[in-house]
Amino acid sequence: MKKRPAEADTAAARSFRWRAALVLALVLICAAGLSVRALELQWLDHGFLSKQGDDRTMRVAKIVAHRGAITDRNGEPLALSTPVDTVWVNPQELDDRIDEVPKLAKALKQDPQSLVRRVTSNLDREFLYLARHMPPEQAARVKALGIPGVYLLREYRRYYPAGEVSGHIVGFTTVDDQGQEGLELGFDQLLDGENGAKRVIQDLYGRSVQNVESIRAPRPGRDLTTSIDLRIQYLAYRELKSAMKEYRAHAGSVVVLDVDTGEVLAMVNQPSYNPNDRDQIKAGLYRNRAVTDILEPGSSIKPFVIAAALESGQYHSDSVVDTSPGFLKVGNKVFDDEHPLGSIDIATILAKSSNVGMLKIALSLKPEQIWHTLNALGFGQVTGSGYPGESAGMLSNYSHWRPIGIATLSHGYGLSVTPLQLAHAYATVGAGGIERPVSFERVNAGVAGQQVIPRSVASSLLQLMEAVVTAEGATGKRAAVVGYRVAGKTGTAWKSSAGGYSTDKYMAVFGGVVPASHPKLATVVVIDEPSGGQYHGGDVAAPVFSSVMTGALRLMDVPPDDLQNVPATTLVQSNDTP
Repeated sequence: MKKRPAEADTAAARSFRWRAALVLALVLICAAGLSVRALELQWLDHGFLSKQGDDRTMRVAKIVAHRGAITDRNGEPLALSTPVDTVWVNPQELDDRIDEVPKLAKALKQDPQSLVRRVTSNLDREFLYLARHMPPEQAARVKALGIPGVYLLREYRRYYPAGEVSGHIVGFTTVDDQGQEGLELGFDQLLDGENGAKRVIQDLYGRSVQNVESIRAPRPGRDLTTSIDLRIQYLAYRELKSAMKEYRAHAGSVVVLDVDTGEVLAMVNQPSYNPNDRDQIKAGLYRNRAVTDILEPGSSIKPFVIAAALESGQYHSDSVVDTSPGFLKVGNKVFDDEHPLGSIDIATILAKSSNVGMLKIALSLKPEQIWHTLNALGFGQVTGSGYPGESAGMLSNYSHWRPIGIATLSHGYGLSVTPLQLAHAYATVGAGGIERPVSFERVNAGVAGQQVIPRSVASSLLQLMEAVVTAEGATGKRAAVVGYRVAGKTGTAWKSSAGGYSTDKYMAVFGGVVPASHPKLATVVVIDEPSGGQYHGGDVAAPVFSSVMTGALRLMDVPPDDLQNVPATTLVQSNDTP
C-alpha cells in the first residue's frame, strides 16, 4: 500500500535532520579534536616543536674579526686586512641539485667535472671549501645563482701595499690570517683578533634574514706601529737591488739603525719576494738574511778588537805598531799585508786594513780582554729584538782560544755574526759605548741603555775609523757622504767551503756610523759573492752605504758636520735647487 504524500514528506524531513545532525556531530568532533591537538601542540609539545623549528632556521653565525694593521713609524701602511668572501658548500644539500654544479663551476671559474667529483666524493661531510678569498663582486655572482647548499663566508685577506720593498721584515700570514713569518709572526698575539658570534634566522637557501641576538662581540686585532721608515726602506731596497745587478752578486743585505734609540729604520735583503703573490713564498726567497744568516765579518770586526786594545790601557789612539817586514808567522801559517807598511799608527792600521798590525795588537792582549769587549758589544748572542728566527752568531769562549785562533779572529775569521748584530755593534760605538736593545717597534721616548765600553774608548774609536774613509790610500773612500763625516770599516772575507775557504767567493762588507761628530745612523751593507772583477768591501759595499746614507740623512733633516770640505760647486748647486 502506497504512502500518502504527507507521510513521505515527514520521512524525508526526518532523514535530512538525521544526516544534518550526523554531519554536525562529525564537524564538532573534528573541531574538538583539532582544538585538543592545537592545545597539545601549544602547551604540551611547544618546547619540542619550537626547538625543532629553531634547529631548521636558527643558526649561530661567526663574526670574523679583522687582523690589526702594520704601519711604518709615520703611519704608512705595511700590512692591511681587506674583506673577502669564501664560498663553501654542504655536499649533502648540493647532491640533490647536482645538475646545477656546472653553472656554479662557471661562476667559480673551475672545471665542472672536477667540481662534481669533489662534491660527490665528500657526501659524508657538511662543510667543504670551494674557493677561498674571492673578491666580493665575484662572490656576489655566485650568491645570485641561488643554488641550495652553496654559502658565503666573510673573511679577511692580508694585503701588503709596499710589496717586496718590505716583504722580508713584515713577513706574511697563512690563508687563515695567522702570522707565518717576520713581524706578522713575532707580533701575532697583538695583531690577531678574536672572532665574535651571533644568532641568526636563515631561509631555505641559507641566507640570513634576521639577526636574533649577539652572542659574543668580535675583538679586532691591535695595530702595530713599527720602527721602519718606509722612505729609508725604499731607498735601501733600491740601492741594494742596483748593486746586486751591477756586481752580479748572489745575495745582499742592508740594515739601518737609529743610534739614539736602537730602532730598525730599514732592513732589506736580496733576492726579495712579494708577499702578495703566494707563488713567491718559498724559503729561499722569504728568509730574512739580515737576521737569520751568519757570516764571518772579515776586517769589519777590526774596530772592535781595537776597542779592546784601547780599553786595556796598553794602547792609545796615537800608538805606533811596527809591521815590518810586512808578514808574521803564527804556527804554520803566514799572515801578510798587501804591501809592507813599516811603523804605522792605529788609524793607519784601520785605514789600510793591516793584518799584521792587527795581529800584533791582538796577540799582545790577554784573550779575555778581547772576548770581554766583543761579548759586551753583543757578539755571540741575540740582539733582544724578538724577531722570529734571529741567530746568535758564534763567539767561542776565550778559554778555547789558541794563538792561531786569536790571529784569525783579529781580522774577522773564526767567529760569525749576522748583519743585524754587526750594525748593533757599530750603533753601540756611535752611542758613546751605550748599548741599546734593537727594536722593531717605534720608540716614543728616550732609551737609557747600558754602558758596555767606556765613552772615551768609543770616542777615540770613532776618530780612528774616520781615517778609513778620509786617509790617503784608505780602503773605504767610496763610503764618503758629501757634507758629513763618516766613521766606518770595510771588510772582505773569503767564504767558507768544504775543507777550508774558497779562493774565488767573497763576502763584501761595510759598516759605519754617520755623522761621526754626533752619530745618528748606524748602517751595515753586506754583498754576498760579488763577481765581475770587483769584490772588496770598499769597492762593492761602501758605495751602497754612501748612497743610502746620503738620502737618509736628507730625509731625516740631519744637519751636516763637514761643510768645510764640501766642494764649492756642490754648495752652489745645492743652493740653486728649488
